[in-house]
Amino acid sequence: MSRTNLSEKACTVARAAEVFGDVWMMMILREMFLGGRRFDALQRQTGAPTASLSTRLKRLESVGVLRRDAYSEHPPRYEYRLTAMGRDLWPIVVSMKAWGDKWMGSGETPVEIIHKTCGHSVTPQMVCPDCHEPMQAHDAEPRLSTAFEQEREAARGKS
Repeated sequence: MSRTNLSEKACTVARAAEVFGDVWMMMILREMFLGGRRFDALQRQTGAPTASLSTRLKRLESVGVLRRDAYSEHPPRYEYRLTAMGRDLWPIVVSMKAWGDKWMGSGETPVEIIHKTCGHSVTPQMVCPDCHEPMQAHDAEPRLSTAFEQEREAARGKS
């Protein structure tokens, strides 16, 4: 049985998982946010095999998360930069970091996020943009689009 192509789903979580749903993608993003730019540094820090890293960098470039800039013509060499789309992944990466610190860590936080303006250490927190109250999962109620509800109904009919 072949895997479902998630990029065609109504659910945007499924679509995002189609792009980022593997360990090397998240490791590349971690390194990009830590300042990694060049292939050799990304490979060293992620431990990704050459072919795996190359394939994923091309994928991230093709979807618009990264751009490739030449820094040498002879031999041709490139560095990678996050686009606006890529920089918008920062909350996801730091949320995964916070979850990992809490549930997968050994007590010491490997990376501390410091707010440049005030110098304090921060942990991601979701707040309502209107009332500014902190939110947890139990404070939210999902409302599904018609297309997503129809997709879910069709899946229920297949069982």
